[in-house]
Amino acid sequence: MVATVIVGMLCMHLIFFAIMFWLIGRRLQGNRLGMDAFALGNALLGSAYVLQLLGGGPGWNAAGVVNHTLTVCTPLAYWVGAMRFFGRPAPLLKPLLGLALAYAAAQVLVQWLAGPVARYAMLALVMVLMFLAMTLGVIYAMRDIAKDLRVEMALFALLIGGLGVMNAIKGVLVVQGGLEALDMKHRFQVVFYIYLSFLATMLAPAMIWLVLRRLTDELRATAARDPLTQLLNRRGLLAGLQGHFGVRSAGPARLLMLDLDHFKRINDTHGHQAGDLVLSQVAQVLRSNARGGDLVSRPGGEEFAIVCLDADDEGVRQLAGRVHSAIEQLAVLVPGAPEPLRCTATVGVSRPFHGPDGLDAAMQEADAALYRGKAAGRSRIEWAQ
Repeated sequence: MVATVIVGMLCMHLIFFAIMFWLIGRRLQGNRLGMDAFALGNALLGSAYVLQLLGGGPGWNAAGVVNHTLTVCTPLAYWVGAMRFFGRPAPLLKPLLGLALAYAAAQVLVQWLAGPVARYAMLALVMVLMFLAMTLGVIYAMRDIAKDLRVEMALFALLIGGLGVMNAIKGVLVVQGGLEALDMKHRFQVVFYIYLSFLATMLAPAMIWLVLRRLTDELRATAARDPLTQLLNRRGLLAGLQGHFGVRSAGPARLLMLDLDHFKRINDTHGHQAGDLVLSQVAQVLRSNARGGDLVSRPGGEEFAIVCLDADDEGVRQLAGRVHSAIEQLAVLVPGAPEPLRCTATVGVSRPFHGPDGLDAAMQEADAALYRGKAAGRSRIEWAQ
């Protein structure tokens, strides 16, 4: 009776969160972060337990075959949801349908050859293998695509691994004691479904928390970047400097300010769309030529900035020359223009500064150097005096 009540409550929990995941996915336009797959996984498992409650005890019947098939398909749906959450496109319906058909056929074959005990033992074995694969996948993700979620991933690995252990124990009990080990009055069944309820109670809110965290991180990243070029804006630049100088061994930084020469002429002659295209491609040039770890930003208009971290005078000189030359060689193809657009840039370089609060002074120095370069004929590199 206790296990039956727990399974009933588990069904309601799974179906409730299936609806919630589906609604969250509907609200997420574009990237749904795997919520549709998580919703389907909950719905599959909830439906499997509904069939278990309605189908009576363990045995050979259509409800039992469908129950086992839905149970086996559930981890695959969750796995696809996890892949989509981390930005890895993964098909859902075709693999699920293929697995469902294959496992239904396997059940018929095992039932015919070895009987119902073997069929239930097969279910336990397959679930153990699937949960083992999921646990190893989560551990691997902690070192690769989920480095920023190590605590959450460690919790998931622990919970999923525990579920694999529980299924392994169930398989052993079925082999040793037959179908009586699956009776809802059996002590292990009570423990098994209490663990499942605990798992469902932990995982569903954890998934919602991960979605909220991902959305918050994306909002923070959006607020720190220029929408046209995706370079850092001033807010993102300050955050990057705070991270750099927050390390005790951090060295000084130098600021390069770049201004595109005669950019207004491009907008007036070819239109603002052509100007935006030029800005986007110049941003790509700066990203490609900056050193790893340097901060590339667009403060506004046709001005760009590169903060060189831990660079000596020679390193800054080489970077300024490389960027200046790359922009000079850039040819921007504009629809409707008879020939590619070309532009040059004037670069101003600040003196070294040693903290985020030195950014304003560095900008003033680099700006002053830049305007000296403009006055001296443009397309040149000037250093702060």
